[in-house]
Amino acid sequence: MKKYAKDLLVAAVEHPHQLYVLLKLTDTQPLPEMRPGQFVEVKIEGSPTTFLRRPISINYVDRANNQLWLLVKKAGDGTRQLATLQPGDKLNLVFPLGNGFSPVKRAGERVLLVGGGVGVAPLLDYGKYLKDNGAQPIFLLGARSATDLLELDMFERIAPLHITTEDGSQGEKGFVTQHSLLKRDTFDRISVCGPKPMMVSVARYAKQANIPCEVSLENMMACGLGACLCCVEKTVKGNVCVCKEGPVFDINDLTWTI
Repeated sequence: MKKYAKDLLVAAVEHPHQLYVLLKLTDTQPLPEMRPGQFVEVKIEGSPTTFLRRPISINYVDRANNQLWLLVKKAGDGTRQLATLQPGDKLNLVFPLGNGFSPVKRAGERVLLVGGGVGVAPLLDYGKYLKDNGAQPIFLLGARSATDLLELDMFERIAPLHITTEDGSQGEKGFVTQHSLLKRDTFDRISVCGPKPMMVSVARYAKQANIPCEVSLENMMACGLGACLCCVEKTVKGNVCVCKEGPVFDINDLTWTI
């Protein structure tokens, strides 16, 4: 897939949570093909401590409005600088990068999409893709509390939505692997993105239930092209660069799920 390095225009900026900013970017030309689960590398302007680009998952591609959405957690100087952008500003991206989630395998397949924290971001676009291509996505999202849940209205428009919160403030109390959905329903496969402990737990559940499962890793990535070796992950096939071979992997290829 062709990669681009170009300035996109900030069309809108939303602040769904004190720790997050949603950037909606557009271009004068139609946005290129992008696959759910791919990511972009963002150039940070105005931050004296940020020298390298920052990897950010593609949250959603709004073809009707020619927009690319990035849901950014304000975790450091670079991402906090992104939160200061205003409509009309420009943001330089290298995109689309990496290998995304699996395509639809057959019409009607039931795909459970499990996300936690900012890891919910790429599942929104993937859920829309699955629905548009004849599959049946089901969302299972986890957070510490109700105030940490993001983009719920968008998720609900696409597919059935199930929630867990650690404090019980919304949905079922506990972790995603404790949700009653997993005991009463069946799935053809599972896709996961979020904190590593959560992904490991879901991967173990999938193995025990004999359900194919893939996870989107969040290793630190600097170049996005497999050159800097910042994001190396040990797999059953040897060490690989997550940015180039992933970020999405079959759990059977990862040593931490054995």
